[in-house]
Amino acid sequence: MRAALALLPFLASPAAAQTIAPLAEARLRYEHADQDGLPENANAFTARVRAGAQVSERRWSALAEAQGNLAISGDYYDGLSGSATRRPLIADPQNVALYRAQLQYRSAPATITVGRQRIALDDERFVGAIAFRNNGQTFDAVRAEVTPLAGLKADLSYVWSVRTIWGVDGGGARQQAVSGDNVLANLAWTSPVGTLTGFAYLVDQDEAAVQGYRLSSQTYGVRLVGTQPIGPAKLSYQASWARQSDWQRNPNNYQADYWLADVAVDLNGPRLGAGYEVLGADRGTALTSFQTPLATAFKFQGWADKFLTTPPDGVRDLYASAGWGWKAIGALKAVSVGATYHRFESDRMVRRYGDEIDLLAQAKLGRTTASVRYAAFNADRLFTDTSKFWLQLDWTLR
Repeated sequence: MRAALALLPFLASPAAAQTIAPLAEARLRYEHADQDGLPENANAFTARVRAGAQVSERRWSALAEAQGNLAISGDYYDGLSGSATRRPLIADPQNVALYRAQLQYRSAPATITVGRQRIALDDERFVGAIAFRNNGQTFDAVRAEVTPLAGLKADLSYVWSVRTIWGVDGGGARQQAVSGDNVLANLAWTSPVGTLTGFAYLVDQDEAAVQGYRLSSQTYGVRLVGTQPIGPAKLSYQASWARQSDWQRNPNNYQADYWLADVAVDLNGPRLGAGYEVLGADRGTALTSFQTPLATAFKFQGWADKFLTTPPDGVRDLYASAGWGWKAIGALKAVSVGATYHRFESDRMVRRYGDEIDLLAQAKLGRTTASVRYAAFNADRLFTDTSKFWLQLDWTLR
């Protein structure tokens, strides 16, 4: 990160600079959460702003971007202040911080990025930017993306610090940053049936306060994702398998598997999908099930966020979705509505956890995207009934 910051003045000088592109985006969101067992509901009205600039000169570029998150209404538990025994968690603490600061070299066969950066691999199931949360997740890292042959891409990152969603005031089990020697490796080959990816994620959570090192793991797996036309429709599919075990200072000795099968069809408007995802368990001890501490977990296993940490007995998620999309309705663009149903049970001993329904409607007007979401988790053997509701506006400069 220091290297990226040191070169910013050089790239910004009139002699060297070719282009200067401003960066700006803003988000306004209302989030409501109602959880059985807590005496009060949570209501968070927040505003998030990011601003910065990217300076480019031939194959080089430098980028710096700051962010700020303001709790306009703070009637919620943000994970750092307030009471977890009175209100549900909404993980958007107030924050002012450096979001990204990176130096990048880009050529035809390779892109090298050094500094604080976003890293989102594949569908973000294992490594992601957590874009839904206001503070996001970034990585202090060196990343190399290399395309030695047409259709073949290698993506390798060394990460020495993970900047979390908890911001500058993070502490204890919710650190502002988690240090460690993380290695994230992807090798993808594009074939006629889809993109086949082999991956290795060595996650080193080297902070005793964060679960006593028990989130350090090594994960190896494969993934296939593709699309095929069927007349006027389009069939999408993906399948994945991975195996995870303890790594570095993790005191647990465990091994757990991950499985995913997913299929969807787009009928030029109507959309249908179904899938089955398993985060396996070992012996039923806490944190010996398949964990994904660097993932954009909000995208998976329901928006009620009940499975951000995989339960000791693992989780099986059988889900089905339906929706409809329109390219435009009047002045509105990219209009869509959708619903997803989840049925959750444990992987070990196969016990019912509960069900969830997620609803979404969104549309774009100019540079602004408006969305409405709703999630309802109906508990059985784990957690408590929970409902959440969101109203959100996102604006980007470009």
